[in-house]
Formats: sequence, C-alpha cells, structure tokens
Amino acid sequence: MKLRLISACCMLLAIGGPAFADQVLGSVSSPDKTLNVTVQLAGDGHLTYEVQRRGKPLIAPSKLGFLLANAPQMDQGFSLEKQSSSAHDDTWEQPWGERRYVRNRYQELKLDLVQKEMSNRHLSVVFRVFDDGVGFRYEFPEQPQLPVARISDELTEFIVAPPATAWWQEAGEKAALEYAIRKTPLAEVGMANTPMTIRTRDGTHIAFHEAALVDYSSMWLRKVEGQKLRAHLTPSADGAPVERSGAFTTPWRTMRIADNAAGLYMSDLELNLNEPNKLGDVSWVHPSKFVGVWWEMHLEKSTWGSGTKHGATTANTKRYIDFAAKNGFRGVLVEGWNLGWDGNWSGGGSQFSFTQSYPDFDLHALSAYARQKGVRLIGHHETGGNVARYEQQMDAGYQLYAKEGVDSIKSGYVTDGGEAIFANAGGGTHYGYTDSQEGVRHYLKAVTEAARYKLAIDTHEPVKDTGLRRTYPNWISREGARGMEYNAWGNPINSVDHEVNLVFTRMLSGPMDYTPGILSLEGVKGRPINSTQARQLASFVAIYSPIVMAADLIENYEKYPGPFKFIKDVPTDWADTRVPHGELGEYVTIARKDRHTDEWYVGSLTDGQARTLTLPLTFLDPGRQYTAEIYRDGDQADYRNSHRFDIVIEKRTVTAATVLQLKLAPGGGQAIRLTPR
Repeated sequence: MKLRLISACCMLLAIGGPAFADQVLGSVSSPDKTLNVTVQLAGDGHLTYEVQRRGKPLIAPSKLGFLLANAPQMDQGFSLEKQSSSAHDDTWEQPWGERRYVRNRYQELKLDLVQKEMSNRHLSVVFRVFDDGVGFRYEFPEQPQLPVARISDELTEFIVAPPATAWWQEAGEKAALEYAIRKTPLAEVGMANTPMTIRTRDGTHIAFHEAALVDYSSMWLRKVEGQKLRAHLTPSADGAPVERSGAFTTPWRTMRIADNAAGLYMSDLELNLNEPNKLGDVSWVHPSKFVGVWWEMHLEKSTWGSGTKHGATTANTKRYIDFAAKNGFRGVLVEGWNLGWDGNWSGGGSQFSFTQSYPDFDLHALSAYARQKGVRLIGHHETGGNVARYEQQMDAGYQLYAKEGVDSIKSGYVTDGGEAIFANAGGGTHYGYTDSQEGVRHYLKAVTEAARYKLAIDTHEPVKDTGLRRTYPNWISREGARGMEYNAWGNPINSVDHEVNLVFTRMLSGPMDYTPGILSLEGVKGRPINSTQARQLASFVAIYSPIVMAADLIENYEKYPGPFKFIKDVPTDWADTRVPHGELGEYVTIARKDRHTDEWYVGSLTDGQARTLTLPLTFLDPGRQYTAEIYRDGDQADYRNSHRFDIVIEKRTVTAATVLQLKLAPGGGQAIRLTPR
C-alpha cells in the first residue's frame, strides 16, 4: 500500500490565507476491486474516509473521530505515524447457522495516527473491505496521555452520496427495538436503530450496522442534514456513554453493500468481523423447535400470575410435554412458572425469584417427566428489566436449570426504553438503557455465565445482535423486533409487509425468535391477523432462528393437521442458504438446505399484493429427482377475509431443471419441502 498525496492549488481565502491540501493517507480495495475506500487527512488534521463502488461515489467524504469528556477532542490535529496493509482469505465452520461454511475474504488497511500537539496522543483506524461491504473500527493503545477514555460521542459519519430511500425504525424511544419498520426518503430519517437499510436511486443497497459490540455503547444513527448520518452512542445514566481504561477497540462500524436486497441477506460481514468461537466444544447447543405455555396468555385464556387462570401449572405443562413428544418437538417453554408475576412486574421485577416456583408448578417432577418422553423443558427468566436483581440470582437460577437438565433459557427484559434497573457500585440502583454500555456488559455476562453451565440463551428485549453468536455460540437467538405477540394484542397488529421488511432489516443482524405458526390466524377475541396459513408456514424458513417456537395452541394444530405437518417437518439448522429473489418491503423467497439430510426447504412471502414469482430449482443436485411437498395459497386465498384459510397441499416430482411458479395471494406465502427420491 503506497502513501499518496493529492496536490491542490493554492487559493486565497476570505481572510487572505492559503488553503491547505488534503493528504491521502491510504487506499484499499475489495478483493474483487468492486469497492474502494480512501482515507484522507484535511489541512486542519481531521480525518475523513470515502467509499466508491465500481468507480462511483457511494459514501462521500465523511468524518472520523471522537468527543471526549475528560480530555481534548480527538477530532483534528492528526498526522500519520505508520500504515500497514494485509490480505486475508479463509473459510470457517459454524456450529449452527444459515450456512455451515463461511468464507472470510478481505483486504485490510491500518492507519496509526498521532496528535502531536496533544502530548503525542495515539489512535489507530482499521478498515476491512470485503466484496460485499466495509467494516472499520478505532483502536486505542495503552498510553499515559489517556489512561481512561470517557467518550461523549463519536464523530463517525456516513454521508450517502446518491439519493436514497431508507427502511428504518426509531431509536431511543419507549418501545426500544419493537417499532414497525418505516419507509422514508433517507433525508427524512430521524434517530434510527441499526440495521438500517437504504436503496439508492441506481438500485445499490446498503445496510448500516455494527459488529462485535462488546463493553461499549450501542450505536444509533442520527440524521444531521440532507443524507449525512452520524453515529450517536446510547446515553449513559451517569456520565459519558462509554468509559474504557487502557488499550481497547471499538465495535466495527459496518456497511453491507450489494446490487439488490437478496445480496444484503447473503452477506456474512458482521459474523466475519467477530472473533472465532471462544467456548470450544458447543455440541451441547441444540437447534430445535419447541411448543409451550405462551400464546394462550397473550390471548388472555390464561395468566402469567397465580390464580384460577394460571397457565404454568403442572397439569397444563404435562399436556404440552405429551403433545411435544407425540409430534417430534424437542422443547416445551413454560412462562410464569416462578414467583414474582403477580402485580405490576413489567419495568420493575422486584419480586421475581429464579429458583422458587409457584405451588402449582413442580419443576423437578416436570423435568423428569419431560426427559422420560424425550423432551426438554426450556427455561424462562423474565427480569422486568431489573438487571440488578437478576444478577444477584443469576448463578443460582442457572445452577437450578443445569441440575434439572434444562439446557436452554429464554430470558426477558420487559421495560420501557431507558428504564432498566442497574446496580450502583456502592449500593442502590439507577435507571438506564438496555443498549447502554452497562446493558451491553450485562447481556454478555448472562451469556458467558450461562456457558459455564452449558446453557444456551435466547434473549428477548435484547441488545441488538452484532454477530457475537460466532464468538459465543450459546447465544442462540434473540427477539429484538416486533414479534408475533403484537398480532395477539392488536394495538396495532403487525402490518401485512412486516415479515418482508424484517428479512431485509432486522434479520441482517442475526437470528430472530419470531414465534411463527399461528394457524388460527387470530389474536385476542378472534381478531384476524394479516396472513394466510401458507404464509405462516413459509415464515419458518424465511424468518431464521435455530431455536424456534411453534406458537399456536395445541387445539389449533390438531384442527389443521395438513399445514401442521410442515411445521413438524421443517428443520432449524442449515447447511446452505440461498435467496433467489426479494425486494425491500415487497416479497422474498429463501431456500435452505437441511444440515443433516439432503432436503431443501423454501419459504416465500409477499406483502399485501398478489404476485407470481418464478423459482428455478437450480440449487438442487443435478441428476436427482425430488418430491416437492407444496403448501400454497389457494385460488381464493386473501389475508383480508375468511379465505385466508384457503390452502392447497400437493406433491409433484421436480429436478434441478424444474422452474416453479410461486403464486402468492395478498398477504400470502408458499412453503415447500424438497426430498430426494
């Protein structure tokens, strides 16, 4: 990598002084030369970077740097001390995931910088450029000039050069990550969570996010002006959003870049920017499906709290265990089993016990009963956002589950944004954001402590996924978006394009426990949801999670045995994934190959518009015949009326040369199982 200088002619400024030339510190391209990143130093010593794609500006010159609360700003006065470049290309294996093998190929540029007028204060910036995106981060060395860095905010900018449309949701608001995805011109974005996806006028797609979020505040994106976005760190309850001592690195700031939405989904950018598995053998993590005591409470048929309608009883749980054993489900989730659900627990959680059950729930007997049936209980720890109380009992709760043979836990943090409860160092508590630095520390602590007991964690109301499942594979899933429960409550229900929006926004960050499979298509008091039955089946493939709940009531699965067969058959762990086509907010088709057989599964979803999609089966092995079990919308199917139950189940013989026509009803979908003959 050569150091290059851009010459600039001298001009007279208004004050009569000469202009300073910008200095190119370095440039790095993707392995296939599609993307190029250039880093410059302005005359006053502030840093900028820019991204070009196929020779055209994509990210205009955008600033880098920091605002500090305990030292002069790291925003200008930099000079280059050293630069280095390298190339990397390897393939690593996931213990579970959307695909078994992941290629990690990039070119790297590292710039070591110094602020000479600030007692030779040092900072490094590292760029990794992949064929499908860019990641960069800051590295703070250990230095006496800055023993502790209290970061007020980042000056990191993303200035999108061509006009663009954005799909995004609000950040820093009451419902945290559970807002509907909005579509607006990029210039009308306010404060956004990530991933945030944009489509430029020429069709280029970019997804802004971050990777390896560890001991740092989560990044929101704030629109400054026009199409200029700036990183905004989740506030701290006391002082600067980030405080770090000694040497440390920030999370990677990432941009997936592709020709289309399907290309964004196929990228493994954030996974590749995380460290390899630190846990060693994780064969104790089991991708699987489960049923349980959950949806009935959202339908108000039973309650989390004690009383005559208590859902988490020994008798009711045995009913679900029997159903799971009969139909091949590995797990049974039971919410409301432990003391603390009576009264107003949301946002408080002061009465929760993670070791004591209600009198009508026998954890030990039920665990033994489940094991006899070849089923495992799935643990549940709802905190009500009271992190302080949970951390006091976390180890005891984990020990109890490990003793009883429970090997995965769904955890919850139901509270409003900024109202989670954290412990003070000297006693007492304070309120804060779950995606603040202290929240980020807590979630990772919960996962690493669980690993000591060989427990997998499925976090609800989580900090967003940033690819840490590579480093800690027991972090098996998260919620982190509007889930199926909104369809039960109806205030409002999820829009007809919700799942399609999720695939190309939220799902770019990692697995989501969306709880599909509501074959009744009804919420509270029979309120219809925006879906056909075929769409519910297709969501098991399109909305990825290695641990996924078939959420409907037992009686509804018994009522609809035909569609239920697909739910029983579909696996949750994959050897390969393909996205034949998709458009933001409109439609998507995803094909996945089972990790343990040669079967393929297809899930296709549309928005409120009926459409026919062409699906070549070129991903199948050539020369082999397959039986295609097709679950499609019937001719009358429509999410807006009683015909949403119109489903056709049929079989046909296909090969890799077959081209299927996927006819999707309004609000519909299609699910396909492809089995070699």
